[in-house]
Amino acid sequence: METTPQPPALAQPLSLSDERTWAMLAHLSVLLNLVTGFLGPIAALIIYFVYKDRSRYVAYQSMQAFVFQLIWWVGGGLLIAGIWGATALLSVVIIGLLCIPFALIGTFILVIMPLVSLVYGVVGGIQTSQGQDFRYWLVGDWVRDTLSG
Repeated sequence: METTPQPPALAQPLSLSDERTWAMLAHLSVLLNLVTGFLGPIAALIIYFVYKDRSRYVAYQSMQAFVFQLIWWVGGGLLIAGIWGATALLSVVIIGLLCIPFALIGTFILVIMPLVSLVYGVVGGIQTSQGQDFRYWLVGDWVRDTLSG
C-alpha cells in the first residue's frame, strides 16, 4: 500500500517563557567571548536561525545581539590591530615612534569596549528575561528595520 508524503509541519510558536529564555541567552552569549574570544556572536546567530520562524521577538533580540557583538568585539579587535600595524609601519620612518603613545591610549580605550559590551549584554539578558523589549543603542532600530524589510 502506497502512502502519500505529508507536508512538513509548521514550526510551533514559542511560549512566552521560552521566548524570554532564548532572548536572554542570545544577549548573554556575550559571556562566551570571555572564555573563547569569539563564540558569542556565533551563539547569537545560531539562536537566530533556530528560532527565527518561531518567534519574531527571539529573532529580533538574537540578531541584535549578534550585530552588537560583531561591532564591539570583532570591530574593536580589528581596530586595535590596525592601529598597531600603522604604528609599526610608521616606526620605520621614525614618525611611528611618536604614534606609540596614541596607540597605547587607543588600545586602552578599545580594551574597555569589550567590558562595556559585557555589561550591556547582561543588561539585555536581564531585561529580556523579564519580558521587556530591549534595544541596543544605534543597533536596535537598524536591526528591526532590516528584519522588517
